[in-house]
Order: sequence, then structure tokens, then C-alpha cells
Amino acid sequence: MMRLDKFLCETGFGTRSQVKALLKKGLVTVNQETVKQPEQKIDEDRDQVECAGKEAVYAPFVYLMLHKPAGVVSATQDRKEQTVLDLIEEPSWKQLFPVGRLDKDTEGLLLLTNDGELAHQLLSPRKHVDKIYYAKVAGRVTAEHAAKFLEGLDIGEKRCTLPADLVIQKSGEESEVEITIREGKYHQIKRMFESIGCQVTYLKRLRMGTLVLDDTLFAGQYRPLTKEEVYKLKTQAAGERTGALDEQP
Repeated sequence: MMRLDKFLCETGFGTRSQVKALLKKGLVTVNQETVKQPEQKIDEDRDQVECAGKEAVYAPFVYLMLHKPAGVVSATQDRKEQTVLDLIEEPSWKQLFPVGRLDKDTEGLLLLTNDGELAHQLLSPRKHVDKIYYAKVAGRVTAEHAAKFLEGLDIGEKRCTLPADLVIQKSGEESEVEITIREGKYHQIKRMFESIGCQVTYLKRLRMGTLVLDDTLFAGQYRPLTKEEVYKLKTQAAGERTGALDEQP
């Protein structure tokens, strides 16, 4: 059982004071009866609650796809920088956290959730998942470089990188590529290109395992995952080819 005002906050209808104002105006119904008492107890699994004609649906876990913009840090809070949580407008979703990281100047797909178990599974360093990026690179990228990426590169660590797929979309003074990596070393993609004498000037994550960035989302926008996306993500997390999303490429 849960207080009605808390339930409305949890389902995204505003802060506690905003919700109380909605109750006072008679805009909230429980099982089709108007209720104005914020302290009324409800069964979040059985009672039908509506606010201003919109049904309040309680979900213990939230899964958001965010198109992270450049200039925002992948953290829940920061004293100096704007964080990905600062982009979330719904008060009840402020308890979310990013699953893995993207570097401050990298944009693209980022998963936000409050499902700690799923995040733990996805972040396990013992597992791997394909992560696909689009990059603009200062320098001519060639088929020879693609072969080196597939072999694994020395980026100054004990071991070379795992094989990575490099698809060249444009080769010139500024090249455009799509790259797939399967691990999460610090600034990995930038360091890989530096090892072949090139510099990444723009980087965007397009895909993370089964999750694909919605091309209708502009930078800074977000949406809840569909049931199918959540199902595929959980299936992936429970399988053998999952995890290792904690990176700053």
C-alpha cells in the first residue's frame, strides 16, 4: 500500500506540492471516484488511478533511452558540469542512473534505469557486447587500418584491444567510419585511432547490443524503452554475450 500523493509523484505527475494541488482541484480519481485526500492509501497493483483524465501506471523499474548530447557528463551529479540526470524533467525519474558512460564530448545512445540488477549484469567485465559508433576522423583511414583494428591494437596497456570491426564510409583528409568494439577501455576508440596516427573529431554511439538509438530523438531528448526493447535487453543480459558497457571511448 502507498499514499496517494506519493503514488502520483512516483508515476510522474509532479512534485509532492504539485500533486497536492491537483488533488485539491478534484482532478484525481481512484477506481472512478474523486479523491482529494493525499494521505489515502492505495494498492498500486490493483487500484485504478487517473489524474486529469490520464491513467497513472506504476512501474517499479524505469528504462529510458537517452540521446546524450556532447558537453554533458555521464553521472548522476556533478558540482561543475551538467549531468545526464539534469536533462530528465520528470521528478520521479531523478533516481535513475546511467548504465555505463560516454565521454563528455561524445554523444549518442545511453541507457538510464533504476534497475540495479540489470545494470550489474550489463556492466560485468567478464562479458562482452557489441557497441557500434559513428566517427569522424582527422586523417585518411584505409583498408590496412581496418585490418589492424581486426587484429587488435596496442594502445599502451598490458594487452592489445579485442578485435574491432572498422567500416570505412569515407576516406580522405577527414574520414568517416563506423566502428564496432566489444570491450570498454578508457577512451578506447580515441586511443585506437591515435595509435594509427589519426584523431577522432566527432563520436556518436549508435547501438549497444540489442538497443539501437532512436533516430527520431534529438540530442538531449529521451523516451521510455518499449516492452520489446526491455525484453531483448534482459534476455541479452542473462546470456553469454553481454556486458562491459562501462566505457569512455
